[in-house]
Amino acid sequence: MAATLHDVADLAGVSFKTVSNVVNGHPHVRPATREKVERAIAELDYRPNLTARGLRKGRTGAIALAVPELNLSYFAELASFVIAAAERSGLVTLVEQTGGDRDRELALLRSPRLRMTDGLILSPLGMRQEDADALDVPFPLVLLGEPVFDWPSDHVSMRNAEAARAATEYLIASGRRRIAVIGEYEDEVFGSARARLRGYREALEAHGIGYDGRIVAHATLWHRADGARAMRELLDRGAPFDAVFGFNDTLALGAMRVLQEAGLRVPEDVAVLGFDDLDEAAYAIPSLTTVDPGREWIGRTAVETLLERIGGGRDAAPATRLADFSIVERESAPRG
Repeated sequence: MAATLHDVADLAGVSFKTVSNVVNGHPHVRPATREKVERAIAELDYRPNLTARGLRKGRTGAIALAVPELNLSYFAELASFVIAAAERSGLVTLVEQTGGDRDRELALLRSPRLRMTDGLILSPLGMRQEDADALDVPFPLVLLGEPVFDWPSDHVSMRNAEAARAATEYLIASGRRRIAVIGEYEDEVFGSARARLRGYREALEAHGIGYDGRIVAHATLWHRADGARAMRELLDRGAPFDAVFGFNDTLALGAMRVLQEAGLRVPEDVAVLGFDDLDEAAYAIPSLTTVDPGREWIGRTAVETLLERIGGGRDAAPATRLADFSIVERESAPRG
């Protein structure tokens, strides 16, 4: 059987309370007594019952993170930042994949599995405004992604429209006038694709450049294969373009591969710019110019916001926090 605190106390020749004070890190224990207890813990291979300790404190020491899919590099890297921030606060992170499916997101919010955690960081993709009531949950909740709910929840996000406008203006400033887009999602009313398209159109309008739907490519999913398919579609349409703005880096990387296969030079013939500043963007050939949307800040701030709620700040007014962004210049779209 596993050793208990009473076993440690008997071996060390001290009281149960003294052993408890040592295990919980209380400072007012004499060094000699602490050393004696620690020797007994090591000899018995005592392991604290974290579940029981958490129940006594009303905490589990774990948080949950739910994202659409981990095979998209953006969400995988975001998850790593959340996990690192949680670890720095002594928490573990349970990661869920929803597939961006509305029913799975709603089921997760009702799932008894969340009783094993102190709160949830959720990146919803399938839910819509009519599902807002599902966010009325009995545990701390922080939302990620484009704000789409008229509901009082903490939200941590990026400046999608502003960043997309800045990216488009960057390409215009480098001398490009026919800027194709990959990643438009025609069925989306709210969300990242709609916001980035809005920023793109605002930049064109501000510079007196007409919007041309022939060089705007649809992509429901944002994987490399979708970027490649969309680029082939743009080339087949025959409408001229001298730059491509991929609504994420994976779309841009897939598109860049097809451009090169078609004999077009990047950036001499077509400049390519992405969004997310994934690690792989720096190692593409050519390296990918992209938008850094503040992904690390988003992960860290989501954890900090959740911890504020877990720590007793449940009555404070919900807040929306937006990350700063920057354009990372690389070989695929130099400033000129």
